[in-house]
Amino acid sequence: MTTCVALLGGSYDPVHHGHVALGNYFAERLGVDQLRVIPAGAPWQKDAVQASAEQRAAMVRLAFAGVAAPVVIDCQEIARAAPTYSIDTLRQVRAEFGASASLVFLMGADQLQRLDTWRDWQQLFDFAHFCVAARPGFALNGPEVPPAVADAFARRLGTLERIRNTPHGLTYLAKDFAVDISATQIRAALQRGSTAHSLISPLVLDYIEQHNLYKS
Repeated sequence: MTTCVALLGGSYDPVHHGHVALGNYFAERLGVDQLRVIPAGAPWQKDAVQASAEQRAAMVRLAFAGVAAPVVIDCQEIARAAPTYSIDTLRQVRAEFGASASLVFLMGADQLQRLDTWRDWQQLFDFAHFCVAARPGFALNGPEVPPAVADAFARRLGTLERIRNTPHGLTYLAKDFAVDISATQIRAALQRGSTAHSLISPLVLDYIEQHNLYKS
């Protein structure tokens, strides 16, 4: 049977229930051999992250500790110590697992809307499948999605079964995934002194409090 690895990248500043739910959702439906969680080192499209790379990686380990799928925390982007690009990460993971493995890049609808600004974005499909969790009300043909991205995505739509058993190049839109949480919203709540218990793992919240993170 084809090896299947799901990749879940992000700045994780901080990691929250939405990230874990997204990883769980596709890990279960694809029956992945590995869920690889990849904290960004210096995410080039975001303002400076507030927690350090080491702190963000530590929070990710805590948040994903209870996930049923085999989880690997991959810190290759942090190790690069330079702006990180998904195309480089996918090349490295593809080299690790070989040409026949199914690599599945997981993302939220907000990332899909900016996909055409990613470096070499059209080449990404040569390395992995792309599975997107649609927030409530999201539509691929909606005004938020650039036409070139919507076209590239729609032309490649496939089933989870085909994605599980082929190496790369297909897409899938999960329309029944209703988690919509942003790290920005959580940081704002923490700065106000709110606990954000409903949005974030108690283990991660303890870590944030111990390290005095996200205070105004």
